[in-house]
Amino acid sequence: MGKDTKEFTPTKWAGVANAPYPIEGAGNQTFNFYVLWATILGVPYLIQSYLIGFGLISYLFFLLILGLPTFAAFIYIASWLSPANKSRVVLPGKILEEYIIIKDSTLAGYRGHNKIPMETFFENYFDGKIDLKGDALEALEARYDWASFGFSMGQFKYFLTQWIPETFWHSRQQDKDQIRDTYDRGDDFYAAFLGKTMVYTCGIVSDPTKNETLEELQENKLKLVCDKIRLKPGDRHLDIGCGWGTLVAHAAKNYGSDSVGVTLARNQADFGNARLKEWGVDPSKARILCIDYRDTPKKPKYDKITCLEMAEHVGILRFQTFLLQVREMLDDDGLFFLQIAGLRRTWQYEDFIWGLFMAKYVFPGADASCPLYWVIEQLERAGFEIHDIDTVGVHYSATIYRWYHNWLKNKATVVEKYGDKWYRIWEIFLAWSVIVARQGSSTCFQIVAHKNLNSFDRAGLISKRLIAF
Repeated sequence: MGKDTKEFTPTKWAGVANAPYPIEGAGNQTFNFYVLWATILGVPYLIQSYLIGFGLISYLFFLLILGLPTFAAFIYIASWLSPANKSRVVLPGKILEEYIIIKDSTLAGYRGHNKIPMETFFENYFDGKIDLKGDALEALEARYDWASFGFSMGQFKYFLTQWIPETFWHSRQQDKDQIRDTYDRGDDFYAAFLGKTMVYTCGIVSDPTKNETLEELQENKLKLVCDKIRLKPGDRHLDIGCGWGTLVAHAAKNYGSDSVGVTLARNQADFGNARLKEWGVDPSKARILCIDYRDTPKKPKYDKITCLEMAEHVGILRFQTFLLQVREMLDDDGLFFLQIAGLRRTWQYEDFIWGLFMAKYVFPGADASCPLYWVIEQLERAGFEIHDIDTVGVHYSATIYRWYHNWLKNKATVVEKYGDKWYRIWEIFLAWSVIVARQGSSTCFQIVAHKNLNSFDRAGLISKRLIAF
């Protein structure tokens, strides 16, 4: 550490668990795209020249055949050899055995300061071949002390044989199978970490100096969403991907809206309609429909449409079609609220390894998590104008931190019904996601948009948020 480098000191907040060791991992800041392209173009040239001599047609043939394998090989090697970014953080420097216990002899080579690849760790942890010595979150906070973040052959295989085909298909049957397999697992499974609100989206911290409960974070979010769309009595409100229906119930009960939620998960629809009844909401003013979003009733048009962390499941391929459908269903004077998980453009290898883990184990088919510029471009192409944007990733970290501790508290119940592997998968998912959301690898955007029409009353949206205090 140079003399001019200020030593890192973690900030302490009551509302957010900040990182003790926020290492800047290797990524595009240390990645040379010129070398990548030189390799992709050069390897076919060298092989062709050695075998048959240079010719343009034959060169293009070799480039077509070898381009993708060369790209994959380069990325694989670079992920293992790229230097990490400079960091002010000093790791504990402990040996691997102080973090994990290797129970399988085939993994005996990972010991001392010989780091274990992250995928090797979590795959074997799920299978019970590795145990953690202590708390999962504490171990993952120091992950750069004992884990490495190079790609594996297993990740390439998953990416090529499952992620890509699913991304470029997203049929109705695929969406139904994935959503129901995931969200119909059992309401008690999700209640074990979501708590009584049953809201599987980012909550909102009102004050980082306060240690608000999970229920307070979600209450803050529900109110914020309704306020951002200026929800008022009588508004026709649609919530696409409504989950267990909490936003629909909250809006109808507290704002007097006529709200309808749609979900593909049968358990969620049943739970949501039961919640409406439990909360005393007039069934003529709120309902949950178990249907594909493509079959949402389109008329009469809606004054307000919300979509909280469901659009990722629409997929990149069908995202524009989805937004055009939303525009068609929205009244010309209406507002569209989109809350969507996103990725940072300035990537690190850890970001991709976490993303592939999430796609495989937690959110299959949710491939439309992209950097903000891509989401905005899609909205504007679909004829929307952006009114405001908030990045709430750190709020997500605070939310997931509370989910994680709920999960730990309910371990015995989860393991008894769903088994140790499901418990361990969600333990790593929640612990790692606390970190990922806090450091910006993945984040979450709240976007309010409306139709980009000359007649839209933009003055009606002026608020105090633009006034400097």
